[in-house]
Amino acid sequence: MFGYGGRSDNTKYYEILGVSKNASQDEMKKAYKKAAIKNHPDKGGDPEKFKELAHAYEVLSDPEKRDIYDQYGEDALKEGMGGGGGSGVHNPFDIFESLFGRSFGGGGSSRGRRQKRGDDVVQTLKVTLEDLYNGTTKKLSLSRNFMCTKCKGKGSKSGASGMCYGCQGSGMKITTRQIGLGMIQQMQHICPECRGSGEVISEKDKCPQCRGKKVSQEKKVLEVHVEKGMHHGQKIVFEGQADEAPDTVTGDIVFVLQLRDHPKFERKVDDLIVERTLNLTEALCGFQFVLTHLDGRQLLIKSNPGEVIKPGQYKAINDEGMPQHGRPFMKGKLYIHFNVDFPDSRILSPEQCHTIETILPLRSRKHLSDMELDECEETILHDVNMAEEEKRRKQQQRYEAYEYDEDDEPSMSGVQCAQQ
Repeated sequence: MFGYGGRSDNTKYYEILGVSKNASQDEMKKAYKKAAIKNHPDKGGDPEKFKELAHAYEVLSDPEKRDIYDQYGEDALKEGMGGGGGSGVHNPFDIFESLFGRSFGGGGSSRGRRQKRGDDVVQTLKVTLEDLYNGTTKKLSLSRNFMCTKCKGKGSKSGASGMCYGCQGSGMKITTRQIGLGMIQQMQHICPECRGSGEVISEKDKCPQCRGKKVSQEKKVLEVHVEKGMHHGQKIVFEGQADEAPDTVTGDIVFVLQLRDHPKFERKVDDLIVERTLNLTEALCGFQFVLTHLDGRQLLIKSNPGEVIKPGQYKAINDEGMPQHGRPFMKGKLYIHFNVDFPDSRILSPEQCHTIETILPLRSRKHLSDMELDECEETILHDVNMAEEEKRRKQQQRYEAYEYDEDDEPSMSGVQCAQQ
């Protein structure tokens, strides 16, 4: 049929896949999958080995081609199938993806390369608490790459490109070096001649607009809508707006909200906290003050008649906190944390003390006899700065530890090792 009187080599493809000649289709598929993942160029594998695996599996997975190969060998396939054993095979990445349903990002020439996903562009967007409370829109200008409109991303005037002979269209080159006696290191790197594209464009044929780069730059203005109730660290995504590139699914532009500190309000999820210092008279006798909210409204804050505010006490106002994201009409609480500022004067006159005692609970009046007083030692109270006292204590502890190391080093004179 093919003009071959004897058998040609018909074991090579089985050896490439690592299976026996009587292997089933399932066994060959499993063997191909395992070897293809190991040798995929995007996983650092050998591109030539990857192509050989794809070609061997393509032939042996087709019953008609396998029968011809088993009877007459590889040469019969080349002649009888019109070059099917060589250059006429399907792209190795097509075969890989037909089984896995995905791509590791390409490899090989751009003609057969499956689209990979481009990188996302991530930027921080500084916002104030007022922005998150009221919602806002910010216009941002940025530069990005887009597909050249003149050559439609081909990079050439004719729309054609040639295979890079430096890497044989794989986009990767493998170099070896000897690192020791009988030891060779193999390294894979992007081809410098085509910069990983696997193709080259002649100087005369380069697109005059992009000069063969396939992309041009443009300035783009984005309107970023910050919705009410959004949080610090939340992302606003513009899908498919990042840099464009040939054979690439365009990535996203992602803005990450970064909340600036507010001088008055502190946010806790959907609640707000504000500090307020009262003097002693306000804490005891009542207070009222105006609080300007994040939306500019003036809130009148006042105590209930006869109410006493204690230092560190919290009060809450319902529905005056942060709006909930997605449900802006639902709001958290506004908490007011009260501090009480006591008078600066250190000494009150007896008349002032008497007046205060008529209002406040009486002091403890335990009467001591003269004999008890004679047995007591009189003391003097001093003002202290607790931060300075803590610092002094730590210095004393370090000094005592140093003294211990100097004076109490363990002696080794009484310790002996028992030897067998």
